[in-house]
Amino acid sequence: MPTDPLIAIVDDDESVRLALQSLIRSVGLAAQVFDSAEDFLASANLSGVGCLILDVNMPGMSGLALHRQLVVSGQAIATILITANPDDATRAEALRHGALCYLCKPFAEDDLLAWVNVALGAAGPTGAQPP
Repeated sequence: MPTDPLIAIVDDDESVRLALQSLIRSVGLAAQVFDSAEDFLASANLSGVGCLILDVNMPGMSGLALHRQLVVSGQAIATILITANPDDATRAEALRHGALCYLCKPFAEDDLLAWVNVALGAAGPTGAQPP
């Protein structure tokens, strides 16, 4: 069982998943990717996830719906929501339900890493601060 927190990335776009996984690993953190919310929920690693990076718009269960389900079930995980289709109402709902942030694609790598560090509760490997 890993001692370092796992960063879980859930996005239906393979290129985004792999790019984010590479970014997270480049700063020395463990990352696991999932192509759907349902695949993430079926994972045996939920308790080891220290930060969840979720695409808002995905087929099946949306990122926001997954975040809400985790919160309601008592399995809240520090969550960063990302989207290519920003919407003020969705952003407000996400933040109201406890998401750390709502980033619009394309976003700066340093911004994402700063929020990952906030999720992990430390200055983290990059020393970045949240935007």
